[in-house]
Parts: sequence; structure tokens; C-alpha cells
Amino acid sequence: MFKEIKYLFYIISIFFFIFFSLKYYFSDNNKKIYFRSINEIDNKIKINEKNLFVLDSDTDNIIEYVDGNLDEKTKKYKFWELLK
Repeated sequence: MFKEIKYLFYIISIFFFIFFSLKYYFSDNNKKIYFRSINEIDNKIKINEKNLFVLDSDTDNIIEYVDGNLDEKTKKYKFWELLK
């Protein structure tokens, strides 16, 4: 008898925990707080964005395109020859 009452108490407590958690999560008060915090973050980003400065690009003309192999003395190996 005591064992069944104990299990019933566990099930009821789990049910109430889930119920109240979902009730709070979907409440209007929680939604208002959530959207206010998002708006505050957006405002902080906009304020800090104005203080940023942009660096000039120093990567112009750093890529050199090479036509063919410059070192003609290197031997071209084939995969099966390397295994021998």
C-alpha cells in the first residue's frame, strides 16, 4: 500500500512540475520579458556598431598565378611506381 502511494506521489509531482513549467514558459509575462531582452540586445548592437571602424583592405595583388611548373627538373611520380 505504501509503495503505491509513493509512486502516485512521484507521478503527481512530475506532472505538476511539467505543468507549471509549461505554464510559465507559454505565459504572456515570459514572452514580454523575452522580447524586451532581445530588443535591448539589438539596441546595444546598434550602439556598438557605430563605434566600429573599418580597416582598409591590404590584400590587393597578392595572388600570383603560375603557368605550368617552374622547376622542370623534378620527376613526376606515379602511384604504382612509388609502391615498387
